[in-house]
Amino acid sequence: MSGQPNTRLSDLFGLAGWSKGELARLVNRQAAAMGHLQLATDTSRVRRWIDMGEIPRDPVPQVLAVLFTERLGRVVTTEDLGLVRHGRPGKRRGDGSAEHPDGVPWAPERTAAVLTEFTGMDLMLNRRGLVGAGAALAAGSALSSAMHDWLHTDPALAADAPRIHDPLHADPAGFDRYEAAPIGSQEIEELERSVEVFRAWDAARGGGLQRKAVVGQLNEVGGMLAYRHPDHLQRRLWGVAANLAVLAGWMSHDVGLEPTAQKYFVIAAHAAREGGDRPRAGEALSRAARQMVHLGKPDDALDLMKLAKSGAGEEALPRTRAMLYTIEAWAQASMGRGQAMRRTLGLAEDLFVSDKGDVPPPSWMQMFDEADLHGMQALAYRTLADHEPAVAGIAQRHAKEAIELRSKGHDRSQIFDYLSLASACFIADDPEQADRYARLALVSMGANSSHRTWDRLRQMYRLTAQYAGYPKIQDLREEIKLALPKRTRGAGRTATA
Repeated sequence: MSGQPNTRLSDLFGLAGWSKGELARLVNRQAAAMGHLQLATDTSRVRRWIDMGEIPRDPVPQVLAVLFTERLGRVVTTEDLGLVRHGRPGKRRGDGSAEHPDGVPWAPERTAAVLTEFTGMDLMLNRRGLVGAGAALAAGSALSSAMHDWLHTDPALAADAPRIHDPLHADPAGFDRYEAAPIGSQEIEELERSVEVFRAWDAARGGGLQRKAVVGQLNEVGGMLAYRHPDHLQRRLWGVAANLAVLAGWMSHDVGLEPTAQKYFVIAAHAAREGGDRPRAGEALSRAARQMVHLGKPDDALDLMKLAKSGAGEEALPRTRAMLYTIEAWAQASMGRGQAMRRTLGLAEDLFVSDKGDVPPPSWMQMFDEADLHGMQALAYRTLADHEPAVAGIAQRHAKEAIELRSKGHDRSQIFDYLSLASACFIADDPEQADRYARLALVSMGANSSHRTWDRLRQMYRLTAQYAGYPKIQDLREEIKLALPKRTRGAGRTATA
């Protein structure tokens, strides 16, 4: 017992709207449903958890996580509740801010447990038809500040430290208990192939249809990590976990589950670092930065990109660093910083062409090819065109290059290229060509489950207003209005590109 209030639990308790007595009764009922028939708690115990920082014994933290997840309709973990036995639970600095936003960075030995618990809760929301988008995003500056020192330490040092106990034998949290057992290289190869299948599906069809399958696979891998394998297998298994967590985050972002997506990106960075892959950790954080730009928070994105670039380390390949610079350039364009954006894109181009391909890229970088480079340049210039309309022509050129170079199976990226090109044409006062590319995008969207494509379509739709007097554009506007889905999740967000 810390003697200090558990502010995390207190905040969520306030959001849930229960009385202390009601929560005590719910804990007893849920514990019995989970097979813990002897557990009994009362109002005074709940008061001690909230007001005195007492951490209840297992399985109460897991029971509470289940109850809050169901009540709030989003994933709530024991970490979120301040009920993990390391440091002071829910402790805040004097300025009232959380010591670590969203409970990160957690201790290295907690990564497998956090991964398993979070995915288990996410699957529970899927099974019960609840919506998981009710939490708030942590600001990029807060995330990068919390993770900076942790990311820059050497995982090998932690691996060589004496083990007081084997943390990877900790019981996985949540209900889907996984019996930890050893696996071999063949099983890991199969998992690595499954990542490629999921990645290809996401690129072609968007994240909506396969998100649950990816989360379920990640949950299984978290269980596998509860068994301590030989180091070379353990590192590969952490790599699988990092790749699946990035995919789960990207798919969550694709369907508007923004706080859930951010948590997966952070889990991916942790998993990559546990596997000794700093470039992968940096790329995971760059996904969180792209998310921030899409949500109209480019300053937060720049904070995250500083950490992503420095955290990726010297071993990051030139093409990886080029990709990171294109995201930074997009954030700068969103803020109207044209000179900085041009300089950053120049660095990205130089790095891209300097990569001779003599070192095979990791699997997660194979999606970033010349088409993606032009696609990101088109996006950056199209975004800057909101501040400097004269650059719309440059955006058109890069978008056309991207469309020409796109290989089959990258349908979602091609939709984005069409929308960047159509938007740039509207800004350049070329409604005839804009109409052509807008319709190509619209036709392609029917088979895609990406909410982000609809966000970008909405932004392009706003550009059509000044041409509403043109019969062809008026028809386009009507078709877009009929095609746009009703905004349920993420209705209040602003897509900047």
